[in-house]
Amino acid sequence: MNDDFFGEVKGKREEPRVFSVSEITKTVRGVLEDEIGTIWVEGEVSNYRKQASGHEYFVLKDASAQLSCVRFARGGTRLKSVALAEGMQIQVRGVLTVYEARGQYQMNVQIVQAGGAGLLQAKFEALKRQLQAEGLFEASRKRALPRFPKAMGIVTSATGAALRDMLSVLGRRAPWLRVVLFPARVQGGGAAEEVASGIEALNRLAKSGERELDLIVVTRGGGSVEDLWAFNEDVLARAIAGSALPVVSAVGHEIDFTIADFVADLRAPTPSAAAELIAPDGGELIRRIGELAMRLGRSLVSGLAEKRRGVEVLARSGLFREPEKRLAEASQRTDLAQESLERALGRGMERGRHQVMGLQSRLREYRPDQLLALRRQAFDALEERFLRKSKDARKARADQLRRLEEMLGLLAPQAILARGYTMTMGEGGKMVGSVGDVKEGMTLTTQFRDGRVESRVEVKYLGQEGG
Repeated sequence: MNDDFFGEVKGKREEPRVFSVSEITKTVRGVLEDEIGTIWVEGEVSNYRKQASGHEYFVLKDASAQLSCVRFARGGTRLKSVALAEGMQIQVRGVLTVYEARGQYQMNVQIVQAGGAGLLQAKFEALKRQLQAEGLFEASRKRALPRFPKAMGIVTSATGAALRDMLSVLGRRAPWLRVVLFPARVQGGGAAEEVASGIEALNRLAKSGERELDLIVVTRGGGSVEDLWAFNEDVLARAIAGSALPVVSAVGHEIDFTIADFVADLRAPTPSAAAELIAPDGGELIRRIGELAMRLGRSLVSGLAEKRRGVEVLARSGLFREPEKRLAEASQRTDLAQESLERALGRGMERGRHQVMGLQSRLREYRPDQLLALRRQAFDALEERFLRKSKDARKARADQLRRLEEMLGLLAPQAILARGYTMTMGEGGKMVGSVGDVKEGMTLTTQFRDGRVESRVEVKYLGQEGG
């Protein structure tokens, strides 16, 4: 206990000192202002109210605590560019003190700036204004997507739900559409650079002719402002603007808007919606072809009936009843015209039927089960070729080894002896290869095919070579 409250004098206990409320409050205020002083604090604005004097009172809170704050209208410390509002996430700088009249500690706020999501929103608006001033959002630079694309590139996470949703819709609507995936991170540090690299890589593939691509989609699922921030970066916006291929932005949910959405040639509210906007409905195409074939047939039948009625009118007229010959000729021409029209109608219907059957056949060609069966047959054929070549290679190696063994056997010493040759060795078993190796008195050992003979050199005779 502090000695200011209790003390001992000459062994006697003094009476405790009694403080006034004002003394205690001033002491606490001094401790807060001297020991803590000016600090930065971040939190959410709550219970905001502004008095007629211009002073603003609010509570700064987080998940587990709150701090009373006041921002005075005078004193030259107020940043008028930041307007406070209920629920706003801010960072404040000020002095921690005590409001003595209520005995309540509070912060006298000097500086206010956006914090957390608010700060990100400010960055978003600043970049948006800059790019808009540069003309990157102009409608005149937006390009229309091809009506019937054959291939497209997707830049997104290889394991994300956005990719699964898009492939599901594309597989249902346009199974013939080829997809080239560039996997990239779509969240966190460096994600914007990876997505931008993906756009540039797909453009290079298309330009080199290595891949035929009609458009590019950058996409990811929903999330917080922080999760989607990679799509608000300048580097990605400029990569989209510089793409030679049309770019579709499908980021987050319908309520989410990013800088990529404004720069892209088309903004889709969701990944699934992007797939529906890009790919024509195969079933709808078949239905439309059927309708056109029926309209063509009805038109031909109607035209034929009209011509027939005209001929009948002419045939009933007095002008053609009298000259029977001309009437007969006209009737014959009418019959020929009818036959021609019927043939044309049949050919038109047949062409329409063949077109529908062709489209159905193409759709069947892209069925996953059939493609899988074809790939499995190709794999089985490759496996059979591999096993056959491996067997042939082992046999060839075995034959080569056998020939080498036979050659080695022919060169072996025992084989040479068997052909009538001998080997002569001197003392110590050293091979005698020259007359110069032989000395008088030396004991020689001669190896024959079936045994050895030892001899002693009594007289050394140096004969002529070949003699």
